[in-house]
Amino acid sequence: MAEAHGIRIEGLRKRYGSGDTAVDALKEVDMAVAPGEVVGLIGPSGSGKSTLLKCLGAVIEPTGGRMTLGDQVIYDGAWKIRDLRAMRRDKIGFIFQAPYLIPFLDVTDNIALLPMLAGQPNAEARKRALELLEALDVAHRAKAMPSQLSGGEQQRVSIARALVNRPPVVLADEPTAPLDSERALAVIRILNRMAEQYQTAIIVVTHDEKIIPTFRRIYHIRDGRTEEEAGEGRPF
Repeated sequence: MAEAHGIRIEGLRKRYGSGDTAVDALKEVDMAVAPGEVVGLIGPSGSGKSTLLKCLGAVIEPTGGRMTLGDQVIYDGAWKIRDLRAMRRDKIGFIFQAPYLIPFLDVTDNIALLPMLAGQPNAEARKRALELLEALDVAHRAKAMPSQLSGGEQQRVSIARALVNRPPVVLADEPTAPLDSERALAVIRILNRMAEQYQTAIIVVTHDEKIIPTFRRIYHIRDGRTEEEAGEGRPF
């Protein structure tokens, strides 16, 4: 793998509670995802997937270890970033099982909202949103309201929203769960294309048996520890 990483974690730990009631949700987790790469993260319920994703997304604070985002150390025994909210907005894209689009904003403004909040001029933010809609083959829905979109179209808009600030990392949590096989594979095809085009490191948390064979690399998480293995990398 290339030296540069979109995200790298070393010895990451997360403990809930203390004393006899302490629970170690993550134990010395190591993981690295390069720019332009899409990897799968799979594991049974209770294995630590959700905790790991929340740590990677700077939603909860780890107990120990180190996290590097691009060329910047963001956590090393403590947060090294003062404004975690701004970091989440500007450096990490999130894709969820449900699109969570704002119902009273049209498609373009749903995507442009994040860069607007970051201080980007409205016209520039909307231009970037339209570029992504074009890349995702939904530019014809730019003025539509979320309620007018199909499920697959809504998920494409949520992918555009995750990419709009050009984050080095995108975290996708069960992004294909509600979709049929054809639409699920279409989403994975899009994520791979976007990762390569924008040199984004994408981590896909999934239970979806339809898409697991498409990953070239997979991290299994069991009892708070990760094991890396080569995936099948089947065409999608």
